Amino acid sequence: MSADAAPDRVRYLSLAWIRELSAAVEASERLAELAADHRLRVTQIVTDTPEGDVAYHLSVADGTASFGAGPVEDEDVRMQQDWDTAVAVATGQLNAQEAFVTGRILLTGDRELLMASLDVFAALDSVFNEVRARTDYS
Repeated sequence: MSADAAPDRVRYLSLAWIRELSAAVEASERLAELAADHRLRVTQIVTDTPEGDVAYHLSVADGTASFGAGPVEDEDVRMQQDWDTAVAVATGQLNAQEAFVTGRILLTGDRELLMASLDVFAALDSVFNEVRARTDYS
């Protein structure tokens, strides 16, 4: 967290931010519902952050959704992007689809499964919105 950030704010991609999102994902009834019908494990890598490279993951399967630090075991999809791209997407300055198309987000793995899971990402975005208001992107 930057020195001028309010104490209740969390720095983007910090362990505190990951913990807050983890709790919000766990508490999401919508993600739990979707996890009953979907199976998706995604690892996200963000390079060149102020704290080095950061990995976190989302796992949705068997009625459970979880979010946490580090890569997910047996990932279906991996996304990699640099800090500037991650911040631009997270703050709405860059559309995620545009970032994929232009190669700013590198995607490997099962693209069909990813496309079949768009409703999971829509629900996840609403969870992110809960934490986004308290996030420091500097």
